[in-house]
Amino acid sequence: MQVRKANAEWKGNLPEGTGVVSTESGVLSNAGYSFGSRFESGVGTNPEELIAAAHAGCYAMAFANELSSAGHTPDWVRVEGRAHLEKTDGGPGLTRIELICEAKVPGIEEDEFQSIAEGARTGCPISKALAAIEIQLKATLQS
Repeated sequence: MQVRKANAEWKGNLPEGTGVVSTESGVLSNAGYSFGSRFESGVGTNPEELIAAAHAGCYAMAFANELSSAGHTPDWVRVEGRAHLEKTDGGPGLTRIELICEAKVPGIEEDEFQSIAEGARTGCPISKALAAIEIQLKATLQS
């Protein structure tokens, strides 16, 4: 079992306060976030961006593993994650995630590529954790 840790600190009220997030690995160290970086176009990170990055990374690994297990080791897999934060009746909410994937996989047919892509979408651990929201996938096979 692996336990991964991250920390966050927030100072002040919501609209005027600021915060920092750090990860145990040190990849993020006191990365700033604020109301502006979350709900507007301000400088800094935000929880949704971090979820999008985690989902993109998880999906890329899961898809590469599924392809390799089927005998089609990819040259590369690139994934962009887009987490949608929208106003809902209950306040702001994460309503869906888009995974936009491109991969170069020698010797695979399009239908098998799409089938494996979909299996990785539902099977990656972050997708499972986010199952309460819609997860859309667009997978493109590059030649």
